[in-house]
Amino acid sequence: MARYIGPACRLCRRQGEKLMLKGDRCTGKKCAVDQRSLPPGRGRPQRRKISDRALQLREKQKARHTYGLMERQFRKHFAEAGKRPGLTGENMLQILEMRLDNVVFRLGFADSRRQARQIVCHGHISLNGRKTDIPSCIVKVGDVVAWQERGTRTKYYEIMIDQIPGKIVPEWLSLDNDNLSGRVMAFPNRNEIDHKIDEKVIVEYYSR
Repeated sequence: MARYIGPACRLCRRQGEKLMLKGDRCTGKKCAVDQRSLPPGRGRPQRRKISDRALQLREKQKARHTYGLMERQFRKHFAEAGKRPGLTGENMLQILEMRLDNVVFRLGFADSRRQARQIVCHGHISLNGRKTDIPSCIVKVGDVVAWQERGTRTKYYEIMIDQIPGKIVPEWLSLDNDNLSGRVMAFPNRNEIDHKIDEKVIVEYYSR
């Protein structure tokens, strides 16, 4: 599956807000959104009115870039959300949150989803005791996410164990600080997903 490998800060500038794609850099002085207020490729802001369709597209792109997905994979998750009972938009966000790379990020094992994806792809993470190198794997309630033994011998792991006590883990996850393993306790509710994403607008975009 293809993925975007271009500058992450360009995506934030395109949206005009921080998508938190580069971890601590997004909150520091080097954040590109703070330094450059204009979108990439524009010398001055446009004065024309933005259509409703363009606003819907922008919201969909915001969600897609936040979770690091290409269009085909994002549309697949949306189709799956439509088959589940309940609101399609909330189901879609729940599926995105239950991806393995996002769970690794939420547990504090990585500073960003990009970094979490790399950790998973390099085989440093196990799911229920078995090595899993598929970032798009959907976890279930009761699953245990932990570090592989080979991952604990890396320099990054030594830095991470010092930083993880200061990170906040959502209530739908449980973190064992001694063994650095996490367990999925429940499905995330809409109020536990802290992204500024309007899922209703995304549903409207795909419903046309």
